[in-house]
Amino acid sequence: MTAESTVPSPGLQPRDHARTPVAVLPPQASPTGHRVPARRSPRRPAPLGPLLLADGAAALLGTLAFAEAQRRPLLVAALVAASLLLRPHLPRPPVPSVLDELPAVCGRIAVAWLVLAALVAAHRPAHALSGGTLLAGFALQAAASCALRGAVHARRRAELLSRPRAALVVGPAATAQRVAAAVLRHPRYGLRPVGVVAERQDCVDGTGGMGGIGSTGGLPVLTTGEEVERAVIQNGVRAVLTVHPSVRTGQGALLRALAESGCAVWEIDADSPSYATKQRLAGFSCRRLRMCAPRRGGAGKRALDVLVSGGLLLLVSPLLLVCAVTLRLADGPGVVFRQERVGRDGRPFTLLKFRTHRPADAHEAATRWSVANEHEMRPFCRMLRRTSLDELPQLWNVLRGDMSLVGPRPERPYFVDRFSRSHPGYADRHRMRAGITGLAQINGLRGDTSIEDRARFDNAYIDNWSLWQDVCILLRTAAALVRPTGS
Repeated sequence: MTAESTVPSPGLQPRDHARTPVAVLPPQASPTGHRVPARRSPRRPAPLGPLLLADGAAALLGTLAFAEAQRRPLLVAALVAASLLLRPHLPRPPVPSVLDELPAVCGRIAVAWLVLAALVAAHRPAHALSGGTLLAGFALQAAASCALRGAVHARRRAELLSRPRAALVVGPAATAQRVAAAVLRHPRYGLRPVGVVAERQDCVDGTGGMGGIGSTGGLPVLTTGEEVERAVIQNGVRAVLTVHPSVRTGQGALLRALAESGCAVWEIDADSPSYATKQRLAGFSCRRLRMCAPRRGGAGKRALDVLVSGGLLLLVSPLLLVCAVTLRLADGPGVVFRQERVGRDGRPFTLLKFRTHRPADAHEAATRWSVANEHEMRPFCRMLRRTSLDELPQLWNVLRGDMSLVGPRPERPYFVDRFSRSHPGYADRHRMRAGITGLAQINGLRGDTSIEDRARFDNAYIDNWSLWQDVCILLRTAAALVRPTGS
């Protein structure tokens, strides 16, 4: 967590060789700082309704295994409910197949029948289901479920084949052309590559643009934001295939901009697999990337912020009063330090904390990097910093909605501009509300530490956000406060 002391950090100067990532340029600005095509609603995934109907119908067919099903509707309802509630949450593969789901589906059906048998034995021991009935019911429901799910998936595969989605392939020109050619040779995946996005120096013959074709004789190579925009709009691009590890080597901002415009992003490993996955696309290992800030769960995150920050403010209000009075007596007026910071979507807000150091003037406070300089602090101020008690007033920022309990740490506008130009991906941190603590902080990135590492951890947190992850970070932060090391 940053503080307001005024010692410059020599290791944080802008890099002269930093390159601006390829941008998608058009009518509206995205939170990542790149202009993207008019925002479209994301392509809706295959509906779950047909699969739910298939599972429910299979459960009903499974009840034919015991003759008294018609006279015992509660048992039928229990079996159907258990079958639907225990549905396996499987990753969405590029091409659905019932064989890939078979182990999970059969396991769920077996559990449903065991639950049903336990309920019957508990309430009516005299009518307990026999082993033969359980086996017959399981076999009948499993067969029906596989047949009905297979029909649903067959229809989905036919739809992919008849109406393929236009796609862009992002990565080094030669490798991306190879991936695009492989995908075109396998139309059953429902993707139709229409262009390759590469940086100009990656092109084999230096050509680019919608009319430029690499020396491999493949798809057009797009090297500028205008060309990417034109390809997205003219072809109705709805999918992006990024060649591993383009997302981590300068193309992350472009991919996030495309994702925000409504494209699904898949990472393709064109060489030896670098990550464990069972999903394949044209023989390549692949996985779906979530490049946008999480939309679902926002209400739960805000509820957690309000409940915890409100409760903590009530709980520690006597401690806040003691700290304020002691700081006033020990170091004079100006107990609360106020400073402009940059929050979600680049909006500024006023951050609050206990003052532990006095900058020479407002300009110095806004433009000098903050590190802990304990030799210039009074003992009480040093204690506040080492125990992170100086951060407690930020609970009010959380309660107001300026910040969240967990999220990227906010920085001053001067440094946001500086780091955004020097470190690819830094501006992407503003996709989510700033936080008191975060994934970067619990991994030791506090104070005068690597900005590049902080941006990487913060973006990883946003890309993989979940409410449970927030709870884990809060618990680890609380454990760290027991053994304070300062900030």
